Amino acid sequence: MEAILWYLGRLIFGGFFLYNAYHHFANVQNMTAYAQSKGVPSPKAAVIASGILLAVGGFCVLFDVYPTLGLIALVLFLLPVTVMVHAFWKIQDPMGRLGERVQFGKNLALLGAILIMLGR
Repeated sequence: MEAILWYLGRLIFGGFFLYNAYHHFANVQNMTAYAQSKGVPSPKAAVIASGILLAVGGFCVLFDVYPTLGLIALVLFLLPVTVMVHAFWKIQDPMGRLGERVQFGKNLALLGAILIMLGR
């Protein structure tokens, strides 16, 4: 049972990040415009770089290949994105603030899970 949970967890966790990597590359224009609206420097390069971090991290977790490298790539993605892109405290509109607060919280939870994995 433990092995099944391990594989299922890797499938869900790694797949989540690979899906988001695909979204970054399939929607570079929209993602760039969003990043630019959030004040991200060099938004197109940031979208591509973050997509690479997501792809590396997701792949490494999903296939259990260099898992520490993959988890570090995900930390390198989550730290700046969480603070720069999902800065809910800068949003005046209540609905916009709520949406960004949800994304901020989700990213913190993902970051916490990654830190637990790195600590094992």
